[in-house]
Amino acid sequence: MNVATEQLANANKANVETLLSIANTAFASAERLAALNLNTARAVLEDSVANAKALLAVKDVQQFVSMQSTLAQPAIEKAVAYSRSAYEIATQTQEELTKVVESQFSEINRNVASALDQAAKNAPAGSDVAVAAVKSAIAAANSAYDSMSKAAKQVAEISQANVAAATNAAVKAAGSVAPKAKKAA
Repeated sequence: MNVATEQLANANKANVETLLSIANTAFASAERLAALNLNTARAVLEDSVANAKALLAVKDVQQFVSMQSTLAQPAIEKAVAYSRSAYEIATQTQEELTKVVESQFSEINRNVASALDQAAKNAPAGSDVAVAAVKSAIAAANSAYDSMSKAAKQVAEISQANVAAATNAAVKAAGSVAPKAKKAA
């Protein structure tokens, strides 16, 4: 087998392994999300039955209003917990896929640098300037990619912090509404 054919075969093998890794990540994420949805649906059904029984046992309006506010708080907390879990699954999947993409990007960079070095060795005299220009363009592209990657990670971290703050505020707000509803009754 000549060198070019061997390199092509190795590149194809690496691409298949990368696609399998991406597919496995996607399936694992879908499986976790499906399990979360099934568990949530089961819990909602059980809570609905328990809440219906509790509401049927109510004797007067004041008890009814009190019961509603008592039932609302756990439902809100469970909705927020579900959202957090779904967000975690999405974030972890995105991180895993980012690692695969970054790995592929660095592998491509190594291959291009190696090919440029080979081309420079076999290039005719005077082509040093063209090879240097291509290497400079690749370095600039890599620098831009690194900057964009860092910026995207910062945006993701800020978004994650904002989501956490918003969910905590929602839970606190719901918690403060329940006692007010009891007092009003």
